[in-house]
Amino acid sequence: MARITGNTLRTVRFYEEAGILRPDRRSAGGHRLFSQRELERLQFISDMRAASLSLDEIRGLLELKERAQSGREAAEGALGALDRQLKVIEEKMAVFARLKAELEQARVLLDHCRDCTNERPFPSGCHDCEVMSGPGVPQSMRVLWSLSSEADHSTTSD
Repeated sequence: MARITGNTLRTVRFYEEAGILRPDRRSAGGHRLFSQRELERLQFISDMRAASLSLDEIRGLLELKERAQSGREAAEGALGALDRQLKVIEEKMAVFARLKAELEQARVLLDHCRDCTNERPFPSGCHDCEVMSGPGVPQSMRVLWSLSSEADHSTTSD
């Protein structure tokens, strides 16, 4: 089960101790045996953890139906929780998309560096390079190559 879902045995035991996974029984050799339902539950938990949900948030989602007094209450609670998680995921996807585009730009610039013929010593010569001093050098490239920007001349507060 751990291998199928990409988890470690330690993680499966941790989730069992946390009360969010329940083995059906144990084998004669003492191994935990889980149903297909628990396998799907572990995959759901793993996916939610990968989406940065805390164990308490996941537990809350898993226990919504058990705590609700009616199907309507359970559905409303689940809808609210899922809407919140969708918003968080969308925000993270926007960050990933921005970072991906920026890293792709940095990669293009670095590809030019492979053909560098600048006689000035590296890395100080990079500041005079037309590739690295041109407009539109992404922030990630400025950070990786320790380049200055116009913003370096101003200060920011916490």
